[in-house]
Amino acid sequence: MSHRDPPGIIAPHIPADDWRRAQATGQPVVVVVHDRTPNDPVWRRCLIPFAIAGAVVVGGWGLVFALCWLLDTAAHTATVIAGAAGPVSVGGVSLKLFGSKR
Repeated sequence: MSHRDPPGIIAPHIPADDWRRAQATGQPVVVVVHDRTPNDPVWRRCLIPFAIAGAVVVGGWGLVFALCWLLDTAAHTATVIAGAAGPVSVGGVSLKLFGSKR
């Protein structure tokens, strides 16, 4: 009986009893090999972290833009309300906000 190894790259160990039984009875041995294709580029492993970092940066700039827009809108609203309201008086002290200097 000659010693034969299974074809291809296999796991480090196939139990001897199973291998001998398969050789004696002619039963096939199924070997599942999980392998990466050698043409798979290495940069794919780095793609997900860079995508996450890019999303964080874009989200941060979006928050900054939204905050600037909100403050600008609040300033314009305060200006319009103060201009339309005229003088404001509290406890007998009156203030003219954003009025003309004539």
